[in-house]
Amino acid sequence: MDQVLAFLHTIETERNNQIRTRNQRLAALRTFYRFLAIRYPEMLAEAQRVEAIPTKRTTASETLYLEREEIDSLFKSLAQEGKLALRDRSILMLLYNTGARAQEVVDLCVGDVDLEDPLRVRLHGKGDKWRSCPIWPETAALLRQLETVRRKDPSQPLFMSRTGRPLTRFGLYKLVMRHTVGIHPSSDTTRKHRVTPHVFRHYLPFLTMSCRVSPILYSLQTHLILSI
Repeated sequence: MDQVLAFLHTIETERNNQIRTRNQRLAALRTFYRFLAIRYPEMLAEAQRVEAIPTKRTTASETLYLEREEIDSLFKSLAQEGKLALRDRSILMLLYNTGARAQEVVDLCVGDVDLEDPLRVRLHGKGDKWRSCPIWPETAALLRQLETVRRKDPSQPLFMSRTGRPLTRFGLYKLVMRHTVGIHPSSDTTRKHRVTPHVFRHYLPFLTMSCRVSPILYSLQTHLILSI
């Protein structure tokens, strides 16, 4: 146990890791010691001592969001022409429209999108759960123009990379950050943050809290968008 405490102290004081990181390492060590206690009963007492090490309290994570003016500025700045201009605009519009997670977007196939009434997209989320989310006519109009959609192969990935391979989560993060250089999401502090795909998930709730969108619209769409 002394070695565990020393390790936790080291990552905080010498490595300057945050308390969240310290708690994550402690959780991993607890799991490891539980395994040892099952395999080697003589380790049970030590496992119980590690289990008793308290988790430190942390502050709640900041909720980052984009203002309406920043959303407007983003779409006005996007290129109208170019090999990937249509794909990038479609992805950003889909994120803005649905609040989908990054992995949900890159996992989409052509068959997951209905571009005739009712307009919707089927998202495969956490816990192997599927949900349907309505999409706007503007979003559907962009998606119809994609080369992958025009091929009409429902099993083909909806979004492809520059090299012709399925777009990855890492590639989506790079795409979002490339187009949002100079835009910093709002938060409760003065720290500057970079825009990531997850920031788009907070846009609709922000509108509601700002009284800029009907609570009825919020309750209907967030039930589909943010359900887990």
